[in-house]
Amino acid sequence: MIKSILKISIIILLCFVSFFAKAQIGFDYAQYDVGFAAGINQASSTDVQTLKTTPSINLNFTYNQGPFVNYVFNVEVGRLKGGSPATSTQRQFENHFSAYSFRVQVQAGELIDYSRSAVANAFKNLYLSSGLGYINNNVVYRTQDALLLEQGLELPYERKTNEIFIPLRLGYEFKLFNSYNQPAVKIDLGYQYNFIMGDNLDAYVAGAHNDAYSQVTLGFKFAIGGVTSYRKQIHY
Repeated sequence: MIKSILKISIIILLCFVSFFAKAQIGFDYAQYDVGFAAGINQASSTDVQTLKTTPSINLNFTYNQGPFVNYVFNVEVGRLKGGSPATSTQRQFENHFSAYSFRVQVQAGELIDYSRSAVANAFKNLYLSSGLGYINNNVVYRTQDALLLEQGLELPYERKTNEIFIPLRLGYEFKLFNSYNQPAVKIDLGYQYNFIMGDNLDAYVAGAHNDAYSQVTLGFKFAIGGVTSYRKQIHY
């Protein structure tokens, strides 16, 4: 009798566990991601007259508060260039920089009901992100202003400087799901504009505005653990 009751209890327990596991398919996600990205940059707001495109790479670590609310820490190295000898000032510079930033990222899926619309489901991975960063400038090349040289004047500059910046990012995260419908790999495509809290990015402290640079990046993120559940189904 006891054996029969025990067997029935085990069967009921297994059925319950099986049902609960099935009910959670599509609701689970990993809390931690690691990734890398490559980008192209432009010193889009500086004191030179010609823009040039340069590369950068970054490594990132993400804590996912939810599948659509993410805290992202980036470490980045790259180059920024601008200017031309064909311009009136003949200003030119090259900056080999490293940057560190922390961003809060909110995806549309956190704010909208995407369960009843194919269009909303497609837009759920669109995100906005902003935070705070710190950039180390290392200007390896810089020319004097030709117009000022004609007047016997020179613009002083520092080759190595440090500045705070504010990143503002718009992007889309393509999620690839594993057999449990958990987002296991993410492809991140984004445009980021970095507002520098200073004027040393190009080593020309001139003009009435601070410097800035823009980026387009393509990256890959990989879930590494801390699986937990979300309040609604992620995969449709």
